[in-house]
Amino acid sequence: MTVSIGIVVDSACDVPPDWRYRHRVHVIPLHIIFGEEDFLDGVEMSQESFYQRIQETGVIPTTSQPSPGEFAALYRQLSHRYDAIISIHLGAKLSGAYQSAVLGAHMAADEITVYPFDSGGGSAGAGFMADEAMRMIDAGAAPEAILRRLELLRERIRIFLTPRDLRFPRMSGRVNALSAFVASVLHITPIVVLVDGELAASERARSRKQAIRKIVKMAREETGDGPVNIAIVHSRAPADVAFFKQTILSTFQPQKFWIARLSSPVAAHLGPGTIGIVCYRID
Repeated sequence: MTVSIGIVVDSACDVPPDWRYRHRVHVIPLHIIFGEEDFLDGVEMSQESFYQRIQETGVIPTTSQPSPGEFAALYRQLSHRYDAIISIHLGAKLSGAYQSAVLGAHMAADEITVYPFDSGGGSAGAGFMADEAMRMIDAGAAPEAILRRLELLRERIRIFLTPRDLRFPRMSGRVNALSAFVASVLHITPIVVLVDGELAASERARSRKQAIRKIVKMAREETGDGPVNIAIVHSRAPADVAFFKQTILSTFQPQKFWIARLSSPVAAHLGPGTIGIVCYRID
């Protein structure tokens, strides 16, 4: 008997605007907190409102995961449509979303089987996982086979980002080893990479274009010569996208090539102007 499987992601999952599965994947919003005000990302606060609030107040928001009860409520709601749910979330070292999903799955276990999955990262990495999971669902795959594929992607996906400046990552505290790059007066541009589920500042460049070239080189070293899927992700950095795209396409021949905006919860920690690559080898 075929099992009907649904996919849940949190709102830090980044996909392109024309993503084919957008209306079939269920999104649980993270919380964006400005002082005493708490907003549901994408529901009570749009990206435009997010940036406008930062510009008007000068306040850098914090973020919080959905509660276990919020997860359980969504899972119960979806139990009328699916036999099982694969719930893909921000890495446990970056957010409490995965742990909340685990607790919410236990709370809803009497109504539906839920497989919470720690993406190890987020952004377009989680987006690519959701994309491959949906493709496998349409091909009739069982939950166990999908989870095995997601585990392989978690090992392969690489994330490289460069923020516009150091203000946001310094205040958010989400980037390890940032102290080595605090000499922002020297106009050093950090390159942030995902290492063992955590964001770490590992390289530096003297200019934005040099940082982009370094990121592409680092991505090539990680993925090799085989077929790859690549996403450019950015937070209000459209002026850099064209150069980034040209540099990528002169280096790779990606099977899938996405351009996606960084979600507000990610931008809250790295800041407007952040741009980067999410990539993985697909053979």
